[in-house]
Amino acid sequence: MEPINLSDYERAAQEKLPPEIYDYYAGGANDEMTVQENRSAYSRIRLQYRVLRDVSRRSLATAVLDHPLSLPILIAPTAFHCLAHPEGELATARAAARAGTIMIASMAATTAVEEVAQASAAIPGAPRPWLQLYILPDRGFTTEMVRRAEAAGCGALVLTVDSPVFGQRERDIRHRFHELPNGLSLANFTAAGGARPPQLEFKADLTWQDVSWLRATTNLPILLKGIVHPADACLALAHGADGVIVSNHGGRQLDTAVATIEVLPEIVDAVAGRLPILVDGGVRRGTDVLKALALGAAAVAIGRPVLWGLAVAGEAGVSSVLELLRRELDLAMALCGCASIEEINRELLRL
Repeated sequence: MEPINLSDYERAAQEKLPPEIYDYYAGGANDEMTVQENRSAYSRIRLQYRVLRDVSRRSLATAVLDHPLSLPILIAPTAFHCLAHPEGELATARAAARAGTIMIASMAATTAVEEVAQASAAIPGAPRPWLQLYILPDRGFTTEMVRRAEAAGCGALVLTVDSPVFGQRERDIRHRFHELPNGLSLANFTAAGGARPPQLEFKADLTWQDVSWLRATTNLPILLKGIVHPADACLALAHGADGVIVSNHGGRQLDTAVATIEVLPEIVDAVAGRLPILVDGGVRRGTDVLKALALGAAAVAIGRPVLWGLAVAGEAGVSSVLELLRRELDLAMALCGCASIEEINRELLRL
């Protein structure tokens, strides 16, 4: 049967993918409590809707950092799309572009950033992709990645800040999943050329000074991804960030970390409108998107559901995932008495 929600897509993807690939995508750190909590935290928030409001004309359009979007749902950075489908990140980029939203391409992609940007640019009027970035011990290569993102026309850099070291993912340990199969590679690294391309190596001594260094290195907008504490959101502002993504890495780094939707309002209040705040982790329904917007997020980002759609039906599957969420959000807005994104606020929530 045709999937009618994101859970259907996950079940279909699990049937289609080899177990080690499904577990790589689905798995989290240790007991995966944070993976589960990211989702279940949304279910504890209730909607206290309004009635007798004219919702005959509704718009999901919004903007993030002056990038116009047709809906407040971005594609979060996830690695290794070619494990899900031969067209990999190219299919994802085209689906995002056709949906009128932004794909945040992973630095650990199986397709180079230049090709992802070209795929997006082939769709007239499509938003430009952003590039997710790690600051590596090899500072020269990090600088090179920034320059490549600029040259490719990326709209922003998304610096992941919650990974000084790799988390322990026990599903991968059991499968001995430690490297890509033959024929696939970390395309952004192999594209660098040279006798020995750099490796994806986390930087354990990463500090706020590295954020300041990146700010001085590029004029592109910079968002910090991996913020779960309001004090760090304020520090992000002080060190020149243009936005924050509230994220716990999909529960893949530190188990028992707080659910992102629970800390979102604290961070929104601390920043007080001085930065746009996005959130990822656990978004599976249009009502989840509405709740995040009501708590002050400018938009949400989805990761695993995109991979499920990609695995099931390539570009068409990713497009379907985005359209399912679009329709669910539109319905939720109508039933809550909201005709536009701007009308969604905390008044609608029973926390």
